[in-house]
Amino acid sequence: GSRLLVHENIEDRLISKIKARMETLRVGDPLDKTTDIGAINNEPQLETIKKYVEIGQKEGGIAWQPSTKCPTDGFFYLPTLFTETHPSSIVSQEEIFGPVLVTHTFRTPEEAVQLANNTRFGLAASIWTENINLALDVAPKIKAGTIWINCTNLFDASSGFGGYRESGFGREGGKEGLWGYIKPKWENKEEKKVKKKETPKEKPLEDIEETPKDNNNLEISFPNIDRTAKMFIGGKQVRPDQTYSIIINNPKGDYVGEVGQGNRKDIRNAVESAHKTNWVKTNGHTRAQILYYIAENLAQRSLEMALRIEKMTGKSLTEATKEVELSIERIFYYAAYSDKFDGAVHQTLVRNVTIAMPEPIGIMGIAWPDNYPLLGFISTVIPPIAMGNRVIAIPSEKYPLSATDFYQILETSDLPGGTINIITGNQKELIEVLSNHNDVDGIWYFGTENISEMIETNSSENMKRTWLNFGKFRDWFNEQHGYGTEFLRKATEIKNIWIPYGE
Repeated sequence: GSRLLVHENIEDRLISKIKARMETLRVGDPLDKTTDIGAINNEPQLETIKKYVEIGQKEGGIAWQPSTKCPTDGFFYLPTLFTETHPSSIVSQEEIFGPVLVTHTFRTPEEAVQLANNTRFGLAASIWTENINLALDVAPKIKAGTIWINCTNLFDASSGFGGYRESGFGREGGKEGLWGYIKPKWENKEEKKVKKKETPKEKPLEDIEETPKDNNNLEISFPNIDRTAKMFIGGKQVRPDQTYSIIINNPKGDYVGEVGQGNRKDIRNAVESAHKTNWVKTNGHTRAQILYYIAENLAQRSLEMALRIEKMTGKSLTEATKEVELSIERIFYYAAYSDKFDGAVHQTLVRNVTIAMPEPIGIMGIAWPDNYPLLGFISTVIPPIAMGNRVIAIPSEKYPLSATDFYQILETSDLPGGTINIITGNQKELIEVLSNHNDVDGIWYFGTENISEMIETNSSENMKRTWLNFGKFRDWFNEQHGYGTEFLRKATEIKNIWIPYGE
Protein backbone atom coordinates (compact mmCIF):
# COMPACT_ATOMS: atom_id res chain seq x y z
CA GLY A 1 0.00 0.00 0.00
CA SER A 2 1.02 3.59 -0.62
CA ARG A 3 -0.15 7.05 0.36
CA LEU A 4 -1.17 9.78 -2.06
CA LEU A 5 -1.13 13.35 -0.75
CA VAL A 6 -3.08 15.64 -3.07
CA HIS A 7 -3.87 19.36 -2.86
CA GLU A 8 -7.52 19.81 -1.94
CA ASN A 9 -8.17 22.06 -4.96
CA ILE A 10 -7.51 19.23 -7.41
CA GLU A 11 -8.65 16.26 -5.32
CA ASP A 12 -11.93 15.60 -7.16
CA ARG A 13 -10.38 15.79 -10.63
CA LEU A 14 -7.42 13.60 -9.70
CA ILE A 15 -9.50 10.96 -7.91
CA SER A 16 -11.82 10.80 -10.91
CA LYS A 17 -8.87 10.19 -13.26
CA ILE A 18 -7.36 7.58 -10.93
CA LYS A 19 -10.65 5.66 -10.84
CA ALA A 20 -10.90 5.80 -14.62
CA ARG A 21 -7.37 4.40 -14.94
CA MET A 22 -8.05 1.68 -12.35
CA GLU A 23 -11.00 0.50 -14.44
CA THR A 24 -8.61 -0.30 -17.30
CA LEU A 25 -5.99 -2.14 -15.21
CA ARG A 26 -5.57 -5.78 -16.17
CA VAL A 27 -5.27 -8.26 -13.28
CA GLY A 28 -3.87 -11.64 -14.26
CA ASP A 29 -0.85 -13.71 -15.21
CA PRO A 30 2.33 -11.81 -14.21
CA LEU A 31 4.22 -13.43 -17.13
CA ASP A 32 1.80 -11.87 -19.59
CA LYS A 33 3.30 -8.57 -20.82
CA THR A 34 -0.15 -6.98 -21.02
CA THR A 35 -0.84 -7.59 -17.31
CA ASP A 36 -0.74 -4.55 -15.01
CA ILE A 37 -1.24 -6.29 -11.64
CA GLY A 38 -0.07 -9.83 -10.99
CA ALA A 39 -0.77 -12.27 -8.19
CA ILE A 40 -0.02 -11.84 -4.49
CA ASN A 41 2.97 -13.99 -3.56
CA ASN A 42 1.10 -16.29 -1.13
CA GLU A 43 -2.24 -16.87 0.57
CA PRO A 44 -1.27 -15.52 4.05
CA GLN A 45 -0.28 -12.20 2.44
CA LEU A 46 -3.58 -12.11 0.55
CA GLU A 47 -5.44 -12.56 3.83
CA THR A 48 -3.33 -9.79 5.38
CA ILE A 49 -4.34 -7.38 2.62
CA LYS A 50 -8.02 -8.27 3.09
CA LYS A 51 -7.68 -7.72 6.84
CA TYR A 52 -6.13 -4.27 6.39
CA VAL A 53 -8.88 -3.23 3.95
CA GLU A 54 -11.55 -4.34 6.42
CA ILE A 55 -9.84 -2.39 9.22
CA GLY A 56 -9.64 0.69 7.01
CA GLN A 57 -13.38 0.53 6.33
CA LYS A 58 -14.19 0.08 10.02
CA GLU A 59 -12.07 3.17 10.79
CA GLY A 60 -14.27 5.26 8.49
CA GLY A 61 -12.36 5.06 5.23
CA ILE A 62 -14.22 4.65 1.94
CA ALA A 63 -12.83 1.80 -0.15
CA TRP A 64 -13.43 1.79 -3.92
CA GLN A 65 -12.58 -1.02 -6.34
CA PRO A 66 -13.00 -1.21 -10.13
CA SER A 67 -15.56 -3.47 -11.78
CA THR A 68 -12.77 -5.70 -13.07
CA LYS A 69 -13.05 -9.38 -12.14
CA CYS A 70 -10.18 -11.18 -10.47
CA PRO A 71 -8.94 -14.52 -11.79
CA THR A 72 -10.21 -17.38 -9.64
CA ASP A 73 -7.09 -19.50 -10.05
CA GLY A 74 -4.42 -17.93 -7.82
CA PHE A 75 -4.00 -15.32 -5.12
CA PHE A 76 -5.30 -12.12 -6.69
CA TYR A 77 -6.69 -8.93 -5.20
CA LEU A 78 -8.37 -6.02 -6.95
CA PRO A 79 -6.68 -2.60 -6.83
CA THR A 80 -8.27 -0.60 -4.01
CA LEU A 81 -8.53 3.16 -3.51
CA PHE A 82 -9.16 4.60 -0.01
CA THR A 83 -10.56 8.10 0.51
CA GLU A 84 -11.81 9.93 3.61
CA THR A 85 -9.16 8.26 5.76
CA HIS A 86 -7.52 9.78 8.84
CA PRO A 87 -3.71 10.19 8.85
CA SER A 88 -3.51 8.05 11.99
CA SER A 89 -5.59 5.19 10.59
CA ILE A 90 -4.03 1.75 10.28
CA VAL A 91 -4.11 1.74 6.47
CA SER A 92 -2.27 5.09 6.48
CA GLN A 93 0.42 4.00 8.92
CA GLU A 94 1.21 0.40 7.97
CA GLU A 95 2.95 -1.11 4.96
CA ILE A 96 0.24 -3.27 3.40
CA PHE A 97 2.34 -4.73 0.54
CA GLY A 98 -0.65 -4.96 -1.76
CA PRO A 99 -2.47 -2.95 -4.47
CA VAL A 100 -3.97 -0.45 -2.01
CA LEU A 101 -3.72 3.34 -2.40
CA VAL A 102 -4.67 5.63 0.51
CA THR A 103 -5.35 9.31 -0.24
CA HIS A 104 -5.14 12.41 1.97
CA THR A 105 -5.59 16.07 1.14
CA PHE A 106 -3.52 19.08 2.17
CA ARG A 107 -3.80 22.84 1.86
CA THR A 108 -0.20 24.05 2.13
CA PRO A 109 3.23 22.54 1.34
CA GLU A 110 4.04 22.66 5.06
CA GLU A 111 1.01 20.50 5.83
CA ALA A 112 1.99 18.10 3.07
CA VAL A 113 5.47 17.67 4.61
CA GLN A 114 3.95 16.98 8.03
CA LEU A 115 1.63 14.36 6.56
CA ALA A 116 4.45 12.78 4.57
CA ASN A 117 6.65 12.49 7.66
CA ASN A 118 3.81 11.20 9.85
CA THR A 119 5.00 7.62 9.53
CA ARG A 120 7.71 5.43 10.97
CA PHE A 121 8.80 4.43 7.47
CA GLY A 122 10.74 6.40 4.87
CA LEU A 123 11.91 4.47 1.83
CA ALA A 124 10.99 6.68 -1.14
CA ALA A 125 8.64 9.45 -2.24
CA SER A 126 7.60 11.21 -5.45
CA ILE A 127 6.83 14.91 -5.75
CA TRP A 128 4.69 16.02 -8.71
CA THR A 129 4.37 19.74 -9.38
CA GLU A 130 4.79 22.37 -12.09
CA ASN A 131 6.81 24.50 -9.66
CA ILE A 132 10.35 23.09 -9.58
CA ASN A 133 11.41 25.61 -6.93
CA LEU A 134 8.68 24.32 -4.63
CA ALA A 135 9.72 20.73 -5.31
CA LEU A 136 13.36 21.48 -4.43
CA ASP A 137 12.20 23.21 -1.25
CA VAL A 138 10.03 20.28 -0.15
CA ALA A 139 12.36 17.40 -1.12
CA PRO A 140 14.98 17.92 1.64
CA LYS A 141 12.22 18.16 4.26
CA ILE A 142 10.76 14.72 3.57
CA LYS A 143 12.27 11.93 5.64
CA ALA A 144 12.90 9.37 2.92
CA GLY A 145 16.02 7.90 1.35
CA THR A 146 15.04 8.62 -2.25
CA ILE A 147 12.97 11.49 -3.64
CA TRP A 148 11.81 11.49 -7.26
CA ILE A 149 10.69 14.85 -8.66
CA ASN A 150 8.14 14.57 -11.47
CA CYS A 151 9.16 10.95 -11.98
CA THR A 152 9.03 7.69 -10.05
CA ASN A 153 10.75 4.32 -9.66
CA LEU A 154 14.00 5.34 -11.34
CA PHE A 155 17.06 3.33 -10.32
CA ASP A 156 20.71 3.29 -11.30
CA ALA A 157 23.73 1.43 -9.93
CA SER A 158 25.58 4.73 -9.46
CA SER A 159 22.90 6.06 -7.08
CA GLY A 160 22.41 4.47 -3.67
CA PHE A 161 18.92 3.24 -2.78
CA GLY A 162 17.78 2.82 0.82
CA GLY A 163 15.47 4.16 3.46
CA TYR A 164 15.19 6.23 6.60
CA ARG A 165 13.73 5.17 9.92
CA GLU A 166 12.19 1.67 9.89
CA SER A 167 12.60 1.31 6.13
CA GLY A 168 16.10 0.05 6.82
CA PHE A 169 19.53 1.64 6.87
CA GLY A 170 22.53 1.61 4.64
CA ARG A 171 22.36 2.00 0.87
CA GLU A 172 22.38 -0.38 -2.08
CA GLY A 173 24.38 0.96 -5.01
CA GLY A 174 26.46 4.09 -5.43
CA LYS A 175 29.58 5.00 -3.49
CA GLU A 176 27.54 5.22 -0.31
CA GLY A 177 26.55 1.58 -0.78
CA LEU A 178 30.19 0.49 -0.62
CA TRP A 179 30.76 1.83 2.89
CA GLY A 180 28.83 -1.09 4.36
CA TYR A 181 31.45 -3.51 3.04
CA ILE A 182 34.63 -1.85 4.24
CA LYS A 183 36.22 -0.85 7.52
CA PRO A 184 39.33 1.11 8.57
CA LYS A 185 42.62 -0.72 8.12
CA TRP A 186 43.55 -0.36 11.77
CA GLU A 187 40.60 -2.55 12.77
CA ASN A 188 42.22 -5.51 11.04
CA LYS A 189 45.08 -5.45 13.50
CA GLU A 190 44.94 -7.37 16.71
CA GLU A 191 43.12 -5.14 19.18
CA LYS A 192 42.67 -5.13 22.89
CA LYS A 193 39.30 -5.59 24.51
CA VAL A 194 37.98 -2.72 26.60
CA LYS A 195 37.79 -4.02 30.13
CA LYS A 196 34.56 -3.63 32.03
CA LYS A 197 36.33 -1.62 34.69
CA GLU A 198 39.14 0.31 33.08
CA THR A 199 41.42 2.37 35.27
CA PRO A 200 44.15 4.57 33.80
CA LYS A 201 47.63 3.89 35.04
CA GLU A 202 48.45 6.11 37.95
CA LYS A 203 51.19 8.60 37.31
CA PRO A 204 52.74 10.95 39.81
CA LEU A 205 51.21 14.39 39.95
CA GLU A 206 53.54 17.02 38.53
CA ASP A 207 54.11 20.58 39.59
CA ILE A 208 52.17 23.43 38.06
CA GLU A 209 55.39 24.93 36.69
CA GLU A 210 55.42 22.23 34.00
CA THR A 211 52.51 23.86 32.19
CA PRO A 212 53.27 25.93 29.08
CA LYS A 213 54.85 29.29 29.77
CA ASP A 214 52.06 31.24 28.09
CA ASN A 215 49.88 30.39 31.09
CA ASN A 216 52.16 32.71 33.15
CA ASN A 217 52.45 30.08 35.89
CA LEU A 218 48.82 30.75 36.81
CA GLU A 219 47.70 28.48 39.63
CA ILE A 220 44.08 27.47 39.82
CA SER A 221 42.78 25.84 42.97
CA PHE A 222 39.36 24.27 43.36
CA PRO A 223 37.62 25.39 46.57
CA ASN A 224 37.07 22.64 49.10
CA ILE A 225 33.30 22.95 49.22
CA ASP A 226 30.46 20.52 48.65
CA ARG A 227 29.54 21.19 45.04
CA THR A 228 27.44 18.71 43.05
CA ALA A 229 27.69 19.29 39.31
CA LYS A 230 24.28 19.64 37.72
CA MET A 231 23.10 18.20 34.44
CA PHE A 232 22.80 20.22 31.26
CA ILE A 233 19.39 20.08 29.57
CA GLY A 234 17.93 22.61 27.18
CA GLY A 235 20.90 24.95 27.57
CA LYS A 236 20.43 25.19 31.34
CA GLN A 237 22.04 23.61 34.36
CA VAL A 238 19.34 21.51 36.00
CA ARG A 239 19.14 19.23 39.00
CA PRO A 240 18.41 15.54 38.41
CA ASP A 241 14.87 14.25 38.73
CA GLN A 242 15.87 12.41 41.90
CA THR A 243 17.96 13.79 44.73
CA TYR A 244 20.70 11.15 44.49
CA SER A 245 24.28 11.95 43.59
CA ILE A 246 27.41 9.97 42.71
CA ILE A 247 30.74 10.59 44.45
CA ILE A 248 33.71 10.92 42.10
CA ASN A 249 37.10 9.77 43.42
CA ASN A 250 40.46 9.72 41.70
CA PRO A 251 42.42 6.43 41.31
CA LYS A 252 43.99 6.99 44.74
CA GLY A 253 40.56 7.15 46.32
CA ASP A 254 40.69 10.89 47.03
CA TYR A 255 37.41 12.77 46.82
CA VAL A 256 37.14 14.96 43.70
CA GLY A 257 33.48 15.94 43.54
CA GLU A 258 29.93 14.76 42.95
CA VAL A 259 27.51 14.60 40.05
CA GLY A 260 23.78 14.05 39.88
CA GLN A 261 22.46 10.56 39.21
CA GLY A 262 20.19 10.77 36.17
CA ASN A 263 17.29 8.49 35.33
CA ARG A 264 14.76 7.89 32.54
CA LYS A 265 12.86 11.10 33.33
CA ASP A 266 16.03 13.14 32.78
CA ILE A 267 16.51 11.33 29.45
CA ARG A 268 12.91 12.13 28.52
CA ASN A 269 13.43 15.81 29.32
CA ALA A 270 16.63 15.87 27.28
CA VAL A 271 14.93 14.31 24.23
CA GLU A 272 12.05 16.79 24.46
CA SER A 273 14.56 19.63 24.69
CA ALA A 274 16.48 18.33 21.68
CA HIS A 275 13.26 18.38 19.64
CA LYS A 276 12.66 22.04 20.43
CA THR A 277 15.99 23.39 19.23
CA ASN A 278 16.37 24.84 15.73
CA TRP A 279 19.95 23.58 15.34
CA VAL A 280 18.92 21.21 12.54
CA LYS A 281 17.82 24.24 10.49
CA THR A 282 21.07 26.14 11.10
CA ASN A 283 23.22 26.39 7.97
CA GLY A 284 26.72 24.90 7.84
CA HIS A 285 28.50 28.25 7.94
CA THR A 286 26.73 29.29 11.14
CA ARG A 287 27.41 25.90 12.74
CA ALA A 288 31.09 26.33 11.88
CA GLN A 289 31.28 29.78 13.45
CA ILE A 290 29.71 28.52 16.68
CA LEU A 291 32.09 25.57 16.86
CA TYR A 292 35.07 27.89 16.28
CA TYR A 293 33.77 30.00 19.17
CA ILE A 294 33.53 26.91 21.39
CA ALA A 295 37.13 25.97 20.54
CA GLU A 296 38.34 29.48 21.32
CA ASN A 297 36.51 29.50 24.67
CA LEU A 298 37.94 26.09 25.53
CA ALA A 299 41.43 27.39 24.73
CA GLN A 300 40.91 30.22 27.21
CA ARG A 301 40.19 27.68 29.93
CA SER A 302 42.68 25.03 28.83
CA LEU A 303 44.74 25.14 32.02
CA GLU A 304 41.66 24.77 34.19
CA MET A 305 40.45 21.80 32.13
CA ALA A 306 43.89 20.18 32.27
CA LEU A 307 44.03 20.54 36.03
CA ARG A 308 40.63 18.94 36.31
CA ILE A 309 41.78 15.93 34.27
CA GLU A 310 44.96 15.70 36.35
CA LYS A 311 43.10 15.76 39.65
CA MET A 312 40.29 13.46 38.51
CA THR A 313 42.22 10.75 36.64
CA GLY A 314 45.67 10.88 38.20
CA LYS A 315 47.33 11.57 34.85
CA SER A 316 50.33 13.83 34.68
CA LEU A 317 49.66 17.46 33.94
CA THR A 318 51.66 17.11 30.73
CA GLU A 319 49.42 14.32 29.49
CA ALA A 320 46.28 16.16 30.64
CA THR A 321 47.40 19.29 28.81
CA LYS A 322 47.98 17.26 25.65
CA GLU A 323 44.42 15.89 25.93
CA VAL A 324 43.00 19.40 26.14
CA GLU A 325 45.10 20.60 23.20
CA LEU A 326 43.94 17.67 21.06
CA SER A 327 40.36 18.40 22.04
CA ILE A 328 40.69 22.00 20.86
CA GLU A 329 42.34 20.85 17.63
CA ARG A 330 39.48 18.45 16.89
CA ILE A 331 36.81 21.06 17.45
CA PHE A 332 38.57 23.27 14.91
CA TYR A 333 38.81 20.30 12.53
CA TYR A 334 35.09 19.54 12.63
CA ALA A 335 34.18 23.23 12.56
CA ALA A 336 36.04 23.49 9.27
CA TYR A 337 34.09 20.53 7.89
CA SER A 338 30.67 21.85 8.99
CA ASP A 339 30.08 23.57 5.64
CA LYS A 340 32.44 21.43 3.53
CA PHE A 341 31.26 17.84 4.02
CA ASP A 342 29.37 17.88 0.76
CA GLY A 343 27.29 15.42 -1.18
CA ALA A 344 27.62 14.57 -4.86
CA VAL A 345 25.86 14.57 -8.21
CA HIS A 346 25.59 11.00 -9.48
CA GLN A 347 26.13 10.26 -13.16
CA THR A 348 22.96 8.25 -13.72
CA LEU A 349 22.28 6.86 -17.19
CA VAL A 350 18.89 8.45 -17.71
CA ARG A 351 18.43 12.20 -18.16
CA ASN A 352 18.47 13.18 -14.52
CA VAL A 353 20.42 15.31 -12.15
CA THR A 354 20.65 12.92 -9.22
CA ILE A 355 21.79 14.74 -6.10
CA ALA A 356 23.18 12.87 -3.07
CA MET A 357 22.61 15.04 0.00
CA PRO A 358 24.12 14.19 3.41
CA GLU A 359 21.50 14.86 6.09
CA PRO A 360 21.75 14.67 9.90
CA ILE A 361 20.43 11.52 11.52
CA GLY A 362 18.42 13.46 14.11
CA ILE A 363 18.57 12.99 17.86
CA MET A 364 21.53 10.87 18.92
CA GLY A 365 22.55 9.26 22.19
CA ILE A 366 26.33 9.07 22.70
CA ALA A 367 28.45 7.44 25.41
CA TRP A 368 32.23 7.08 25.57
CA PRO A 369 34.67 5.17 27.81
CA ASP A 370 36.67 6.35 30.80
CA ASN A 371 40.18 6.52 29.40
CA TYR A 372 39.97 10.05 27.96
CA PRO A 373 37.13 11.96 29.71
CA LEU A 374 37.47 15.21 27.73
CA LEU A 375 38.96 13.99 24.44
CA GLY A 376 36.44 11.15 24.27
CA PHE A 377 33.64 13.65 24.79
CA ILE A 378 34.87 16.03 22.10
CA SER A 379 35.72 13.28 19.59
CA THR A 380 32.26 11.71 19.76
CA VAL A 381 29.89 14.63 20.42
CA ILE A 382 31.27 17.38 18.16
CA PRO A 383 31.11 15.51 14.77
CA PRO A 384 27.33 14.90 15.01
CA ILE A 385 26.82 18.50 16.11
CA ALA A 386 28.85 19.73 13.15
CA MET A 387 26.46 17.86 10.83
CA GLY A 388 23.32 19.32 12.43
CA ASN A 389 22.35 16.54 14.83
CA ARG A 390 21.22 17.01 18.43
CA VAL A 391 22.94 14.97 21.12
CA ILE A 392 22.13 13.45 24.50
CA ALA A 393 25.60 12.80 25.92
CA ILE A 394 26.28 10.23 28.66
CA PRO A 395 29.73 11.07 30.10
CA SER A 396 32.31 8.71 31.47
CA GLU A 397 30.83 7.22 34.62
CA LYS A 398 34.10 7.36 36.57
CA TYR A 399 35.31 10.73 35.31
CA PRO A 400 32.30 12.86 34.29
CA LEU A 401 33.52 16.22 35.60
CA SER A 402 35.27 17.18 32.36
CA ALA A 403 31.91 17.03 30.59
CA THR A 404 30.11 18.98 33.32
CA ASP A 405 32.85 21.60 33.27
CA PHE A 406 32.51 21.82 29.50
CA TYR A 407 28.86 22.87 29.60
CA GLN A 408 30.00 26.12 31.18
CA ILE A 409 31.82 26.74 27.91
CA LEU A 410 28.70 25.84 25.93
CA GLU A 411 26.68 28.39 27.88
CA THR A 412 28.91 31.20 26.62
CA SER A 413 29.36 30.04 23.03
CA ASP A 414 26.02 30.85 21.35
CA LEU A 415 25.09 27.17 21.00
CA PRO A 416 21.26 26.91 20.98
CA GLY A 417 19.81 25.26 24.06
CA GLY A 418 18.97 21.58 23.55
CA THR A 419 21.68 20.96 20.94
CA ILE A 420 23.93 19.22 23.47
CA ASN A 421 22.35 17.72 26.59
CA ILE A 422 24.54 16.10 29.24
CA ILE A 423 23.11 13.48 31.61
CA THR A 424 25.38 12.03 34.29
CA GLY A 425 24.87 8.79 36.19
CA ASN A 426 25.09 5.05 35.64
CA GLN A 427 26.19 4.84 32.02
CA LYS A 428 24.77 1.38 31.36
CA GLU A 429 21.33 2.27 32.74
CA LEU A 430 21.14 5.58 30.88
CA ILE A 431 22.31 4.21 27.52
CA GLU A 432 19.80 1.38 27.91
CA VAL A 433 17.00 3.94 28.31
CA LEU A 434 18.23 5.79 25.22
CA SER A 435 18.44 2.62 23.16
CA ASN A 436 14.81 1.81 24.06
CA HIS A 437 13.54 5.35 23.37
CA ASN A 438 11.50 5.43 20.16
CA ASP A 439 12.17 9.13 19.63
CA VAL A 440 15.95 8.71 19.51
CA ASP A 441 17.30 8.19 15.98
CA GLY A 442 20.86 7.01 16.59
CA ILE A 443 23.21 5.60 19.24
CA TRP A 444 27.00 5.73 19.40
CA TYR A 445 28.69 3.71 22.10
CA PHE A 446 32.42 3.06 22.49
CA GLY A 447 32.79 0.55 25.29
CA THR A 448 32.28 -3.04 26.35
CA GLU A 449 31.01 -5.86 24.17
CA ASN A 450 28.06 -6.89 26.34
CA ILE A 451 26.61 -3.36 26.49
CA SER A 452 27.12 -2.98 22.72
CA GLU A 453 25.08 -6.14 22.17
CA MET A 454 22.35 -4.85 24.48
CA ILE A 455 22.19 -1.55 22.58
CA GLU A 456 22.02 -3.30 19.21
CA THR A 457 19.15 -5.52 20.39
CA ASN A 458 17.14 -2.63 21.87
CA SER A 459 17.78 -0.34 18.91
CA SER A 460 16.33 -2.86 16.47
CA GLU A 461 12.84 -1.98 17.76
CA ASN A 462 12.74 1.25 15.73
CA MET A 463 15.83 0.70 13.55
CA LYS A 464 18.09 3.25 15.21
CA ARG A 465 21.33 4.00 13.42
CA THR A 466 24.01 2.50 15.67
CA TRP A 467 27.80 2.72 15.77
CA LEU A 468 29.08 0.34 18.42
CA ASN A 469 32.55 -0.65 19.54
CA PHE A 470 31.85 -4.22 20.71
CA GLY A 471 34.79 -4.04 23.11
CA LYS A 472 37.42 -3.15 20.53
CA PHE A 473 40.14 -0.86 21.76
CA ARG A 474 40.12 2.65 20.32
CA ASP A 475 43.02 4.99 21.12
CA TRP A 476 41.53 8.49 21.08
CA PHE A 477 45.02 10.01 20.88
CA ASN A 478 45.64 8.09 17.63
CA GLU A 479 44.60 10.09 14.56
CA GLN A 480 43.39 6.96 12.75
CA HIS A 481 41.20 5.94 15.68
CA GLY A 482 40.06 9.24 17.10
CA TYR A 483 38.85 11.50 14.31
CA GLY A 484 38.29 11.89 10.61
CA THR A 485 35.56 11.97 8.00
CA GLU A 486 34.39 8.54 9.15
CA PHE A 487 32.79 10.25 12.15
CA LEU A 488 31.00 12.71 9.86
CA ARG A 489 29.80 9.93 7.58
CA LYS A 490 28.40 7.97 10.54
CA ALA A 491 26.55 11.12 11.68
CA THR A 492 24.68 11.53 8.38
CA GLU A 493 22.37 9.69 6.02
CA ILE A 494 22.37 10.08 2.25
CA LYS A 495 19.22 11.25 0.48
CA ASN A 496 19.18 10.89 -3.30
CA ILE A 497 16.99 13.40 -5.16
CA TRP A 498 16.22 12.63 -8.82
CA ILE A 499 15.48 15.67 -11.01
CA PRO A 500 14.72 15.00 -14.70
CA TYR A 501 15.73 17.49 -17.37
CA GLY A 502 15.23 17.98 -21.09
CA GLU A 503 12.12 17.79 -23.25
